[in-house]
Amino acid sequence: MTTCPWDDWNHILKIDPDKELPEGVTYGDLCATGTDAIEVGGTMGITEENMEAVVDACAEHDVPLYQEPSSPDVVIDNRALEGYLIPSVFNAGSPFWITGAHKEWVRIDSNLDWDRTWTEAYIVMNPEADVATYTEADCDLDADDVAAYAQIAERMFGQEIVYVEYSGTFGDEEIVEAAGEATEEATLFYGGGIHDYDSAATMARHADVIVVGDLAHDEGVEAVRQTVEAANDA
Repeated sequence: MTTCPWDDWNHILKIDPDKELPEGVTYGDLCATGTDAIEVGGTMGITEENMEAVVDACAEHDVPLYQEPSSPDVVIDNRALEGYLIPSVFNAGSPFWITGAHKEWVRIDSNLDWDRTWTEAYIVMNPEADVATYTEADCDLDADDVAAYAQIAERMFGQEIVYVEYSGTFGDEEIVEAAGEATEEATLFYGGGIHDYDSAATMARHADVIVVGDLAHDEGVEAVRQTVEAANDA
């Protein structure tokens, strides 16, 4: 596999344009936490307008910016973006979220920039999360199931990123470990329920990159900074 930006990452901060920041916290404050990259995206309430607003606010600061669009109609063309990270939900119940949405994007965007577009092989694990409902994901998976999904993502489909997503709840360490052991060259992302140094350190032992999202909206800068430290220490 070729060298990718995330090969040297330990931490991603995901900012949801549909969620408020804590009082007194700015996007500049979050960009200065030491995170390796900012990923702008969310599942519900996403529009081109609120996506543009967050990207523009973060663009004033020296941190790589990526968009993770939830559907083709919210993709923005903003020169501040380093690129696009596109989820393909491997355990989705609806094929639309495996390849259908992606086909629509390609169909309506004749100038799609493939050099800045990558896919993430999502394995969604929290049945209560919006993304699980939205994609009709089968979350009743054990460690062997997740390891198998991770392996076929890498080996059969050539995915460079495998993303174990617990979205809103802290995941099963054994399952994340199994996904990490199943992949050889793909980068393992983990997201879900990271809320402090210890939880970040736990998952950073098994995942190549941890993704922190809700914490920025719920707790603010210092809490995010602690997770960055944990990811770098792991």
